[in-house]
Amino acid sequence: MTQIEKQNEKKVLITQSNYIPWKGYFDNIDSVDEFVVYDDMQFTKRDWRNRNQIKTPQGLLWLTIPVEVKGKFHQKINETKVADKNWRQKHWKTIVANYSKAPYFKEYKDVFEELYRKENINSLTNINLSFIQTINQILDINTKIIDSREFTLLDDKVERLIDICKKLNATDYYTGPAAKDYMDNKLFLEENINVHYFDYSKYPTYFQLYNDFTHYVSIIDLIFNTGKNAKNYFKNLTHE
Repeated sequence: MTQIEKQNEKKVLITQSNYIPWKGYFDNIDSVDEFVVYDDMQFTKRDWRNRNQIKTPQGLLWLTIPVEVKGKFHQKINETKVADKNWRQKHWKTIVANYSKAPYFKEYKDVFEELYRKENINSLTNINLSFIQTINQILDINTKIIDSREFTLLDDKVERLIDICKKLNATDYYTGPAAKDYMDNKLFLEENINVHYFDYSKYPTYFQLYNDFTHYVSIIDLIFNTGKNAKNYFKNLTHE
């Protein structure tokens, strides 16, 4: 790729917001120029939108934000509201109990405690974004974040993504490996947009508390255990 081509390159990620996502999620954000929060999609139960895992001496533990779902079969993620505001206190108490002895917990304790004190935020999307934006700052990720509600969305699943990319003048569209099941790369290429699938294999390990190592836990595990070195355990190299 020539220098001019590189200057004209624009990478876009379009995906749903998750609650305190794992490191791969932030690695993805760090890989692109603009991140579209795609919360116009239907909320799904037992998914990553309102829950994630942490490590404990007894094994992995789910932290789940209780949300209103009764009778709301087709609600979008950005329409989903919290059902019990006490979740914040419970989650923070659990995090303190399991990470207070992590090497960098004291360094980041106040930042996360402040996030868990924002009781006035009742929207799942806004809760997730408050955590994602703060964690981006911790990780020195400067990717622009855009809400999908800024766009008039087309009906077709793939054409909708292409249209967002076109409106953002994207040259490259990034997505997770699961998207291969429905993605039609040819439609993107017809619009001169390259499609890239993230590869979540071969992440380096790092020091963790408790038992066997696992990659599939919230980013807070990486931050509390590695501090400012957290991005050294990403696979994306654009931050170097």
